[in-house]
Amino acid sequence: MAHNGRLLMESSREIFEKYHIDEEVGFALPNPLEELPPPYDEWISIAKNLPELIDKNELRKKVDQLKIHSIDALRDHKSQRLAHLALGYITMAYVWNQGDGDVRKVLPENIAVPYCKLSDKLGLPPILVYADCVLANWKKKDPNGPMTYENMDILFWFPGGDCSKGFFLVSLLVEIAAASAIKVIPDLFRAVKNEDRNTMQKALRYIASCLHQAHKEFEQINEYVDPSTFFHVLRMYLSGWKGNPQLPEGLKYEGFWNTPKAFAGGSAAQSSIFQCFDVLLGIQQSSGEESAARFLQEMRNYMPPAHQEFLLSLESGPSVREFVLSKGDDELQEDYNECVKAMVSLRNYHLQMVTKYIVIPSNQQENKGTGGTSVMTFLRSVRGTTKNFLLRDN
Repeated sequence: MAHNGRLLMESSREIFEKYHIDEEVGFALPNPLEELPPPYDEWISIAKNLPELIDKNELRKKVDQLKIHSIDALRDHKSQRLAHLALGYITMAYVWNQGDGDVRKVLPENIAVPYCKLSDKLGLPPILVYADCVLANWKKKDPNGPMTYENMDILFWFPGGDCSKGFFLVSLLVEIAAASAIKVIPDLFRAVKNEDRNTMQKALRYIASCLHQAHKEFEQINEYVDPSTFFHVLRMYLSGWKGNPQLPEGLKYEGFWNTPKAFAGGSAAQSSIFQCFDVLLGIQQSSGEESAARFLQEMRNYMPPAHQEFLLSLESGPSVREFVLSKGDDELQEDYNECVKAMVSLRNYHLQMVTKYIVIPSNQQENKGTGGTSVMTFLRSVRGTTKNFLLRDN
């Protein structure tokens, strides 16, 4: 319970600062950099031209010609995150290339060594993760304009035209909408400590409204992402080398590790925000299917360390669910249930989208997700467990 008192005492501003959370964009990186100085501009140049280089089958040759660069001059966090994003894109492109089954099982030293060293520094794995392609891969077209799809763009693209932009930006907008609720977490915990029913009710209602807004943002995926392009083109570049029959042993990072390493590809399970609400609402995924709970726990290793720490600190905080139960107050229970229902609704919608974007295009009932799990089984389990935490009338 060591964290418990700390979170109770801290204001939302202190929590944001300590755990690298931004007031406006939540767990996303605020205003990511777009360029790096020499010699790292070589990485940026390749990452920016990926679709063309892959199309002409020149990508691997270009990467093989790169000199090996020390990462010592990448001193600040935003430079390191941009380099990690660019190297992640390059790695995915190098491994999968044109998607014709010609898969590379060794990442050359000139990319592998700086990528692994940088990953160690950031506490992230050397593979394209959600924290890269969603949380650090965006810019505003008009810096003074709103955070809307129309006023935003991504920094790097994979083949498949606007599919990358649609998929990554809609994911980001869902994330940001839900993350608006982080600022009321200190209110929730103080409400438990002070037995303050009204503050608790207000905070729960605000969380539910943020989750409803996240659902609205999610619906934009239908407008901006084509199912066939997503399934047949983009999805491959998000696939990892854990539980992947094309790379049964994983990927060899030449010059850094002697044996191949297996890492899961980027997936929404690597988002801190929904795990954050599970913890806050006392939704224990560990009470559901063991494999789903284990996967969610494992995905925390793919989050930035400060965000992992934040989830741990929430876990040792006071129980919102127990407080609501102890009050025996129908209205308060209804407000709590609204939050849980909003989580169920988001997970329902995720299942519908997986059906539309993966199951139907593949003509198969069961598929592996980019994170390496059986995706429908996993999502059904998580949704079912979430539903079980609705408070029932006695």
